Amino acid sequence: MGAGRQRLEIKTEPQLEGMRAAGLVVSEVHAVMRDAVVPGATGRDLDAIARRELAARGATSNFLGYHGFPATICVSVNDVVVHGIPNDTPFQEGDIVSLDFGAIVDGWHGDAAVTIPVGEVSEDVRRLLTDCEDSLWAGIAAMRPGQRLREIGTAVENLVRFRDPDYGIVEEYGGHGIGTAMHQDPHVMNYRTRQRGPKLRPGLCLAIEPMITMGDPACYTLDDEWTVKSVDGSWSAHFEHSIAVTDKGPLVLTAPDGGAARLASLGAATGSGDR
Repeated sequence: MGAGRQRLEIKTEPQLEGMRAAGLVVSEVHAVMRDAVVPGATGRDLDAIARRELAARGATSNFLGYHGFPATICVSVNDVVVHGIPNDTPFQEGDIVSLDFGAIVDGWHGDAAVTIPVGEVSEDVRRLLTDCEDSLWAGIAAMRPGQRLREIGTAVENLVRFRDPDYGIVEEYGGHGIGTAMHQDPHVMNYRTRQRGPKLRPGLCLAIEPMITMGDPACYTLDDEWTVKSVDGSWSAHFEHSIAVTDKGPLVLTAPDGGAARLASLGAATGSGDR
C-alpha cells in the first residue's frame, strides 16, 4: 500500500444493488464451472463454459483482454499460484484447480476465486483448501465499519498461522477495491502489517483473496508474462470473494446468500438481507 492518499469509491445503496447483480452472475457461473472440474476436463473447456454462461446472462468478461490477458478465466493447477492461462492439458485425479473469474453487469464488476479438488486428493491437500477458504472468511468477518484495512490481513494471517505455521502466505499478490473497475484502491494485504490503512466505510467494496502455499511462498512468473508458480513447486490454494461494507456488517456480493450462513457460523455480523 502506498503512502499517498488513496481514492476510495464509496457506493450508494442503488449502486450496491448493481454490485450484487454482478456478484450473483459470478457466483452462478462459478457453480457451473465447479461441476465441470473432473478428470479429463481442460482449462479451455472451462473457459468455453464461462464464455457461454456469461453470454446467457447478458454479462461480459472483465478478464478477457485485461492488460492483454487472453482468456475469460484464470485456471491455475497445483503449483500455479495465480493467473494461469487455460490450456488443453487434461486435469488428473488428485489435482487441484483454482478458478479465478469475473463479470461486468451494467458497468459494475464482480470477482471471485475458488480452488477445487479433482476427484480424491490427499488429506494434506484437502486441509490446505479448507484452511485457505477459512482464512478468507476470517478476513471477511473483519470487514466491519470503523475497522482499519489492516485488520483484514491480520485476521487472515492469524488463522493461517494457527492452522499450520509451515504454510506460506503469498505476499506479492493480494486483494483490491472493486466497483466501476475490477482493480481499485485500496490494495488488500493477506498478512499483518504496521500500516493501518483507511477506515472501512459503508459502501466500500473489496475483493479479498488469500493465496496459501504448502511450502515456500516465493513465486516466479513464466515467459508468458502471466502464469505465476511457486519457486519450490509447492501446491497453492486461492479463494476470493467480493464484499461490500455495510452498516450492519459485510455483504458477500459473490455468495448466493450474501455470506449469511458462513458469517453466522463465525458469530459475525452480516449485511445480507433483502436487497
